Amino acid sequence: MKNHRNKSIKHSAAQTLEKLENEVWPEDGTSSYLIETCSALRKKPLPDFEVEDLRIMIGQNISLPILIPMAIKVLEQNILASGDFYPGDLLTVLLKSEKSYWEREPLNWNSVCTLFRQQQALLDASDTSRSIKRAWHDAFATFEKYHVC
Repeated sequence: MKNHRNKSIKHSAAQTLEKLENEVWPEDGTSSYLIETCSALRKKPLPDFEVEDLRIMIGQNISLPILIPMAIKVLEQNILASGDFYPGDLLTVLLKSEKSYWEREPLNWNSVCTLFRQQQALLDASDTSRSIKRAWHDAFATFEKYHVC
């Protein structure tokens, strides 16, 4: 199987989510692993974000206006970009992310629809399970209904 990982994602500004959103999450020391991870990622410079970082944060619907455009750029380079789970796991969380974001961002929605359709043959031919392929197609079927083509 090909290695579909992208090590880091370029971002024009050496900013963090905390700085861009002017919001610091309190730390209480009793949070779950996932909350602690998300809090730490909010402090990480965006140029240092990896695919797994995007997958985690988008999967939790955190900072979508900043992170989804970054994820789209990654997927335009490699639609099978992966974090720690499987090739295309970034695509999966992007397609399943919060509907209200996509309703406010029709240009980004259109970019993802176009990309999915253009890369559908690659997705179908990828070396991954039928259940993952079905999940991409099912998620896309729901996703494309957010706007009229």
